[in-house]
Amino acid sequence: MATQRKFAFYDFDGTLADSNVVERYAYYARHHPSRLRAFGRTTKLFISIPLWLALDWRSRRLFNEVFYREYRGLNETWLRRQSEALFERVIRPKIYPQAIELIERDRAEGYAPVLVTGELDIALAGVIRYIGFAHVIANALVIEKGKATGKVAQPLIAEDGKVAAMERLCHSENAQLSDCKAYSDSLSDRSMLEAVGRPAAVNPERRLRRLAKDRAWPIFDWKQHPHGDSR
Repeated sequence: MATQRKFAFYDFDGTLADSNVVERYAYYARHHPSRLRAFGRTTKLFISIPLWLALDWRSRRLFNEVFYREYRGLNETWLRRQSEALFERVIRPKIYPQAIELIERDRAEGYAPVLVTGELDIALAGVIRYIGFAHVIANALVIEKGKATGKVAQPLIAEDGKVAAMERLCHSENAQLSDCKAYSDSLSDRSMLEAVGRPAAVNPERRLRRLAKDRAWPIFDWKQHPHGDSR
């Protein structure tokens, strides 16, 4: 009989790092090979921030569908070349030390770490290598003739789409979600947390904190306790 696997599923933004998709796209925009296009993309990005905030509040799925249109026209090879610098300059300094400790504890307990994020896989290539995730569930750009179309490959990873992808992984790897862990900071990941046997809220926003308290889920506050976690 095959050994049954256990996974620990981690959201990224706000959970493992104090970072977000807008910040990472801003890096690409600022470092565009064309100074004129860099200025245009950066200016458009910051003018649109109120729109991004409104879309994210309404629906994470809708936000992803609209926001990733900003990548339209960017060269895939250039994006991949920038990924390591993006990691070192923008992402790595914002990874919570407690997140690395948590992942290593889970790994020691037999849980294979899985990144579950609505971010683009190409933008997180550096952190994926750095942490050594067993599997990655993330969005991917549709590329045509070497350039991003602004569309995201289906199925889109967000909200219930995360759970569907987790279920597919468990089915293919002889695992049960009831034996798995999951961590997130946002109520938009409620279904992801409810799907597993051992959910936990990390740096939870107000609505998720209330839910976690009602469900008696562990709560990790790494922003308030930078040198340790609390439950």
